[in-house]
Formats: sequence, C-alpha cells, structure tokens
Amino acid sequence: MPEGPLFELTGVGFGFGGPPVLAGVDLSLAPGRFHGIVGPNGAGKTTLLDLLAGLKRPGQGRVLLSGRPLETRGRGELARVLALVPQEYAVNFPFTVEEVVMMGRHPHIPRFGAPSDQDRRLVKRALDLMGLADLAGKQVTQLSGGEKQRVILARALAQDTAALLLDEPTANLDIHHALSALAVVAGRVRTEGATAVAVMHDLNLAAAYCDRLVLLKEGRVLAVGPTGQVLTAANLALAFGVEARVRDDDFSGAKTVVFRLERMDA
Repeated sequence: MPEGPLFELTGVGFGFGGPPVLAGVDLSLAPGRFHGIVGPNGAGKTTLLDLLAGLKRPGQGRVLLSGRPLETRGRGELARVLALVPQEYAVNFPFTVEEVVMMGRHPHIPRFGAPSDQDRRLVKRALDLMGLADLAGKQVTQLSGGEKQRVILARALAQDTAALLLDEPTANLDIHHALSALAVVAGRVRTEGATAVAVMHDLNLAAAYCDRLVLLKEGRVLAVGPTGQVLTAANLALAFGVEARVRDDDFSGAKTVVFRLERMDA
C-alpha cells in the first residue's frame, strides 16, 4: 500500500460567485480505505467529490493526489488512476451494455488500438460482479434507471483504477442491488487495496460499509475519522438537526442509526 495520503486537501474553498460551497477544508484521505462523505443537502458533498476527480478546481487552497497537485495531471493520466461514478449519467445512443462497460477500458487502450484479452476479461468480470451478464447485448436505452446505474458502476470497475469516486452510487438501486454493489466496492478495497470515496445519503449503508467518514455541514468539515467515532448522536444532531440513536446491531454486524420520527396531527 502506498505511503502517505492518496488525497490531501489544504485550505480548500470553492464557490459559484455567491456564498462559498466549501470553505477551509483540510482533509487527508488514506489509500486502501472506504471513505464515506455524508452530510445534509447543500453541505458540499458532490462539490468535494468533483474536486477530488479534477472536474472542478478549488478557488482557494490545493488538492494533492499522491503528493502531486491534481491540476498537473492530464486527463488520460487521471483516468488511469481514478474512476468516477457520477450522480447522473445519460447514455442517449443505443450502445449495448457491454459496449458502455468497455468504455471504462479506453484510458488503457492505445490510440487506434483494439481491446486486448485482458480488457475483455476485465469487462466480463465487471458485468458478472454487477449481475449484468444476461443484459450484455441489450441496448442501454432500453434499461431501467437501476439497471443503467449498475452499468455505470460496472464501467468504473472495468476501468480498474486505484481509486473509485462514487456520487450516490445506490440512489437508483433496490436494497438487494444496493447491498451487492457496496459489497463489491468494499471487496475491492479489502482484497485489492483499492481506495473508495463515496457520497452517501443512507447513513446505515455508510455505517455498514465505510471504514471512515467525512461529515460536512455548510461547506465545512464537522467531523472526520473512523466511522464509529464520526457517527454519533451528537454529531447527527449538529449536522442534521435530528434526534438519533446509534447502536451496534447484532443482526447486521454494523452500527445502526435510528431516528425519533416527526409526526403531524391531521
């Protein structure tokens, strides 16, 4: 496993001309871990992920990838290191599922070259892991939203990068496929030493699969550290303004968050 942080952010700020979306973010993300980014709506979670992916540049501060400024790396180099699963991704042409997943191999295929046996093996593995083998020849324009989400996850897996950046990767998935997808990502982290950074709204899924959490509120880091230390009733009250309890669950083998429900009289 590489020494030092994979990502290091120092004094990072970003805005669109109005109030800052992120301000004064200092963060170090170690390799070989599953990092979750959590927080309320508008906290800056997706913006933070976009900065890590190089899709946005900070207005203040700096972002380092393996000790080098992110902006010094070309698109091709980044694509061989980072794979991104965006929150929204539209495929408007009738590519087959297999063709879209093969797009994940493009950064590794020489210009004017053809996919190698290794490329095809990685695509097949990604299709199998996401349960898409039976849909490989189907056009993506004919798929459901959840199936398309699994295709984009498979494309990122086929890219075979050291880091996976995922923005709400389970938003369109039923619970079976959500658990399966996160287990695949966690398995890559555990067995292959990959690094995953995922924006997540479901705190129970974050508690089950993430090694470490970054809790954002109003563009600032409210807490960061091992999941069990960040996911506390006090932090959830500060971040979300809700009353919650966090407890170890024997059935799931993970921490579970339960909330005091708000009810309105008729």
